[in-house]
Amino acid sequence: MNPGLEERIRALERPDPALWKYYQLAALPTLLFPPFFLVVLFLAWVRYSTLRYTFTQEGVSMKWGRLFRREIILNYARIQDIHLRSNLVERWLGLSRILVQTASGSAGAEMTIEGLKEYEEVRDFLYSKMRGVSDPAESPAGSTAASAAARASDAELAQTLREVARELQLTREAVLARRSETPRSANPAPAAGVSPEKPADD
Repeated sequence: MNPGLEERIRALERPDPALWKYYQLAALPTLLFPPFFLVVLFLAWVRYSTLRYTFTQEGVSMKWGRLFRREIILNYARIQDIHLRSNLVERWLGLSRILVQTASGSAGAEMTIEGLKEYEEVRDFLYSKMRGVSDPAESPAGSTAASAAARASDAELAQTLREVARELQLTREAVLARRSETPRSANPAPAAGVSPEKPADD
């Protein structure tokens, strides 16, 4: 990964001011009920002003709220898929939501990163981290462990083959020894005190 890209992603902590504009535009339909509009606008302001992101070496975290704080921590190893989604207003403002899905079994996204204009770079960053965790061959430690396991397996196989060859050699020697002890004459010797029968005269 480009070190400059990783530094830019790690520097992202707060959403872009365009997110607050989006919240205001999204709350406009509630102007038909002024008290409701004020409540929606206040909740949107609380979310925008307290929304924080943290990208670390192990994962990404997202937290927001004042009275009721909420935080989501997601390790890169749990990420299964990443999607970008935006509506007409978000595209006009240069925003897009990053939907991060895991293997938790839920139909929705485990984390939705919003308010960042660097959404494509963030998506690529998460993809690279996800592949780096899931594929141990890309890391030196994973490669060393895999090669050591392969060498150990080859050594065990060679030892087993040597033992099998030795057992076969011992079995062959035992069979040959038994055959050498068996009499090779086709006619057995007559018993003691018994004379062979003479052929009858015509």
